[in-house]
Amino acid sequence: MKILVTGGAGFIGANFVFYMLDKHPEYDILCLDSLTYCGNIKTLEPVMDNPHFKFVKGDVTDRKLVFQLFEEEKFDVVVNFAAESHVDRSIEDPGVFLRTNILGTQTLMDASNEYGVARYHQVGTDEVYGDLPLDRPDLFFTEDMPLTASSPYSASKASADLLVMAYHRTYGLPVTISRCSNNYGPYQFPEKLIPLMIKNALADEKLPVYGTGENVRDWLYVKDHCKAIDMIIHDGKVGEVYNIGGHNEKSNLEVVRTILKQVGKSEDLITFVGDRKGHDLRYAIDPTKIHDELGWLPETRFDDGIRQTIDWYLDNRSWWEEIISGEYQEYYDRMYSNR
Repeated sequence: MKILVTGGAGFIGANFVFYMLDKHPEYDILCLDSLTYCGNIKTLEPVMDNPHFKFVKGDVTDRKLVFQLFEEEKFDVVVNFAAESHVDRSIEDPGVFLRTNILGTQTLMDASNEYGVARYHQVGTDEVYGDLPLDRPDLFFTEDMPLTASSPYSASKASADLLVMAYHRTYGLPVTISRCSNNYGPYQFPEKLIPLMIKNALADEKLPVYGTGENVRDWLYVKDHCKAIDMIIHDGKVGEVYNIGGHNEKSNLEVVRTILKQVGKSEDLITFVGDRKGHDLRYAIDPTKIHDELGWLPETRFDDGIRQTIDWYLDNRSWWEEIISGEYQEYYDRMYSNR
């Protein structure tokens, strides 16, 4: 099998590449990534010499390049991780999110349709469902809920999902969609909550927490996510959406306190900053469908996963210390210095 993995130099995409080359060493994987701010070619160093892996630098909206790759490589499966994904950045500049997340998806599906791929899989997010109230722990996101996105980011991902299903109905493109909860684990870009808090705690810097920190997220260890996608592209039903959740609901403040405890730092480092615009209250996924149909369940408890994640960041300081400079630092200062 030959698989195109877009956005494979990013956090989840790279972990998926590692997982698939380990689980299916006979598969050929081509990674297409434009190496924007959160795509890091050094992340892929462990597999760059693997004869079953190939890297191409390029943008998913570049139709000429994308169609050329499909013509030359004859992909069997496309897994689209390529996306702008940070909510704060989408509030700052929605346009780039619409371009990559919607038009990039269109380009990939046009090529998939033209060259007859066996499966096009869209990696989505639970944020397309909007949010849930904090005082209703009995409510969960299910696949048949309406899409009520809250941010430019989630709206762009919801638009992409709708486009994917439209291509399935209109052109018969064999598609699946997965919608996951918040991922964490190795190689996550240090502007996201968990790696940001680990980095700041290790440096004895303030840990900025939005609002009162009561916003709740369902945390999914990245390897569990990769396993779910592997199962979907092999055995998932064409035309179906699968929610992938971790059964690990934690408030942002709980997550931050857990990190501080693990690294032996004081909670005095926590500082509450002005809340994000339109900040969603609670995300919680019901993964019953993927469990019933494919037998998938998350295997990593949050306490175990966060410990493994912290250990990885401690053991791989050079990876994230090289990132924290230049453009990222300017962005960080702009987002948090005046809150």
